[in-house]
Amino acid sequence: MRKYRPDPVPETEIKKILDAANQAPSAMNRQQWEFIVVTKTETIRELGISFGAVIEELTRNLPASSGHGSLSREEFIRFAETYGGAPVAIVVLTDRVDTEDFRRANLESASAAMENLLLAATALGLGTCWMTGPLQDGKALRRILSIPDTKELVAVTPLGYPAEVPPAPARIDPDLVQKVRWVR
Repeated sequence: MRKYRPDPVPETEIKKILDAANQAPSAMNRQQWEFIVVTKTETIRELGISFGAVIEELTRNLPASSGHGSLSREEFIRFAETYGGAPVAIVVLTDRVDTEDFRRANLESASAAMENLLLAATALGLGTCWMTGPLQDGKALRRILSIPDTKELVAVTPLGYPAEVPPAPARIDPDLVQKVRWVR
């Protein structure tokens, strides 16, 4: 989802979504994820300005028609700068750890929570967009949202009522001929 209506999302709906995220499976049942829910318009705007600058820099040498999916470069930058006009942004965090095994387990577990979050939002008629681009400027995210170094950034999603529902993108290998290997 790249365009959202400005209508506020009731806190009761956000809590349902977060409860679904919190029900995700996790390595060793540690459930170490955390969520930051941003509803303050000025803060979302500040996050967007930072993200937009990152996207502008990353796409600087691309043709104007190149962006992300069906979006032109300019449309993609505008989406980044505004989070698509969504009234809510949710940041998913996990515990920062020193060992690669636990780091991977934490990231996978928090990603399962993120997936549950997206599915719950969709079931309630809300739109989301799994974004890792804002993590490119993690320093800004940490500063704006007061995220301590003990937490690792996992993903960000805008959340809101869709202004439009684009067609689902085509699946690569929809018949699962290349992506599946059977061992019989």
